[in-house]
Amino acid sequence: MNLPTPSRDLRGLPKAQLHLHLTGAMRPATLLELAGRHRVTVPPPLADGAGTWAAFQDRYDASRATLRTPADIARVIAEAAADDAADGCRWMEIQVDPTSYAPVFGGLEAALEVVLAGAAAAPIPVGVLVASSWQRPPSHAVTLARLAARYAAHGVVGFGLSNDERGVEVADFAPAFRVTADAGLLGAPHSGFYTPASHVRSCVESLEAARIGHGTSAVADPRVLSLLAERQVGVEICPTSYPPFGVHELSTVPVRAFLSAGVPVALSTDDPLLFGVGLAGQYEICRNSLGLTDTELATVAAGGIRTSAAPEPLKKTLLAEVDEWLSFASK
Repeated sequence: MNLPTPSRDLRGLPKAQLHLHLTGAMRPATLLELAGRHRVTVPPPLADGAGTWAAFQDRYDASRATLRTPADIARVIAEAAADDAADGCRWMEIQVDPTSYAPVFGGLEAALEVVLAGAAAAPIPVGVLVASSWQRPPSHAVTLARLAARYAAHGVVGFGLSNDERGVEVADFAPAFRVTADAGLLGAPHSGFYTPASHVRSCVESLEAARIGHGTSAVADPRVLSLLAERQVGVEICPTSYPPFGVHELSTVPVRAFLSAGVPVALSTDDPLLFGVGLAGQYEICRNSLGLTDTELATVAAGGIRTSAAPEPLKKTLLAEVDEWLSFASK
């Protein structure tokens, strides 16, 4: 009698974490401790399908207000890296808008240096991705791009745009991305969460994005899928980020559609503080809710590694270990 092959342990699958915001990386227990210390009231979690961007931002801003010292920042990064490492992560990129922390730490440069120091002390390799906001002027994005470029040799690995991407002209942000591209930094703007596939296309064509944060709307346009596949632009899919906003149910997150089109997929957690699921849990969702096979999950892990900003020797090592994971069933 042929017995079914047992599922491999997803925590043992080597991974890269590519879409993780600094405040949203905080452990819930750490948030409660720091909120009590600094007397900050944090709103309750969002319910699936009932969230608005404003409600999300209020909770995020309140959580960020608990981070007051370099030790707080270092703790959040170290704990996030330890949690991801336990889930099989071997390279982590953490995203930060220094604007939000500048008033506390004495300026944009000082805030970024605090984050870089925390990243350098983390238990696994951590790169820092500097992000401006879609909702701030393009001139501010240029200011942050120049800051990111100055620290390109000191731990900054990329540049992005976060927050609500609606209501702005993508091409207006091209000057910022030219600054960081000239410094050798990877471009990774958020797009395709609320906006249509055309917005994703504009990010690729106008900003020369190497990765797209979320990008799930791209599956609605075969031409955009082809563009992503042709240029091997990765999409950073964060399954648990979508139900609270009614964007997708877990069973409809289009991971397989991207894989079928040849688009690299990087599963990530976005804001585990707010959405409640770690990195291995995102892979479990893809296995259990989307029916992805272990071969498909290994393809996802490899896509994240390839489209990361990790050093090439580390990428080579991790890709070989992904193959090894796929070769042996868990005991």
